[in-house]
Amino acid sequence: MGQVFSLPFKLLKTTTDFYGGFFHYFWGKGRHSDYLLGPDSAFPYFKPKSSDSREVSLFKQHARIHLYTLASAFYLYKKPHYRKSSYKEDLVDNLRNVAIPGTGLPLSMFVRSKLTALGFILTASPVCSLVSAFHLWLRTGFKSSISKEYAERLLAPNDWFSYWRLNCRVAGMHALLNDVPVGYDMENKWTFLKEGKDRGVPVSPYMDSPAIVVKHRNEEGGLGIYFYRNATDGGDWIIQERIENSDWVSSLLPSNAPLSTFRVITQSRASINLDQEAKVEDITALSCVFRAGRKNAATDHDSILFDVDVKTGLIRGGTTNAHWYKLGLHNSLPGRCNWRSFHGEYSNHPDVDDLEVSGKTVPDIRGMLSLVEESHMKLCPDVPFVGWDVVLSKDLNVPVCLLEVNLSCNFFRGSFDKKTYLDFIDDSLVKLQALRLTADRERKVFKVKKC
Repeated sequence: MGQVFSLPFKLLKTTTDFYGGFFHYFWGKGRHSDYLLGPDSAFPYFKPKSSDSREVSLFKQHARIHLYTLASAFYLYKKPHYRKSSYKEDLVDNLRNVAIPGTGLPLSMFVRSKLTALGFILTASPVCSLVSAFHLWLRTGFKSSISKEYAERLLAPNDWFSYWRLNCRVAGMHALLNDVPVGYDMENKWTFLKEGKDRGVPVSPYMDSPAIVVKHRNEEGGLGIYFYRNATDGGDWIIQERIENSDWVSSLLPSNAPLSTFRVITQSRASINLDQEAKVEDITALSCVFRAGRKNAATDHDSILFDVDVKTGLIRGGTTNAHWYKLGLHNSLPGRCNWRSFHGEYSNHPDVDDLEVSGKTVPDIRGMLSLVEESHMKLCPDVPFVGWDVVLSKDLNVPVCLLEVNLSCNFFRGSFDKKTYLDFIDDSLVKLQALRLTADRERKVFKVKKC
């Protein structure tokens, strides 16, 4: 009974910590002072203690990082982004097909102005966190802790969407405050393929023909004919032959499945101090996910996400984030859209009876991870995070290749060493806040980078 009476006070404490921590970095002392770590930190919330367990210590560290970067999104809002004219434009583009599950409303609706974005953060964050806490409590048969889940969702969210946005905010700040290091050019698919080939990175093969002509087999009179000028000749199109899954990958998929890639995330400590020479030891592969494409899907964006142990290559249980992409008010009706999905929901591919995926081992996982670490070093050590789409191909000439990179990347629900990840972000933010304060003093005017 005591827990019932104490619950409102715990929820209130978490909520006031959220508002207090956010505004500390939004316009308070944290906005205009150095970002310090450990006992030197001026952040008045979540002070580390020697008696803290590992779980509590990571929670406090994650909460501080989350609140700092969340507030910093408003600093970035109207400033140039490395791939758009502003962070706002990139934000709207990326959220136009994403909705909080069960609402059907694209999140881009709420970020079209700084005022509506701020209002959304201050209202929707606690409301959605509270709903999530009660939802889990019901799903677990009243066994989960409402106050603990509420605190985790609001202060240190560990869902795929929150990690994705955290990585985006770090990348946005890093590019802006370092005058867009050259490694960010790799986001351009043609630049990546051309530079990768020149630097000995096994990128997906492309055709050198200046152009191609595509004709419908039955159209006449000049109809049904299309001309595509190749990027190799200054055109807009990258022309490639279709890549087929390797026999091993195909054995884990239904018939007529799309090319199914492995998403590997790497981080680079060389991106913190750009005046120091980068070394391959600065690059760490954090996570790996097998995106097992669905039957008749065009790409592996429609897939089951199977976590892969980066140490052993063992494929663990699968899950999905498809419920975050269900738009339209009809998806707010009961039973139309799941509120959440759980890790390990799938051990088999759902499109084929008894096709087991979990428990299999990715061939030469260390070789795959070494490849992306070395590629990060060769192409963009000055970029903090890179998401690699790795293909195990049927082509014996290119058995392993890289399709493209994503520099504002998400983990696709893969597991990773949280301490390694958070320590890297903390160290990055120390440097970025120093650059930000210098830019403030110099009244620096940021300019859009010309492509």
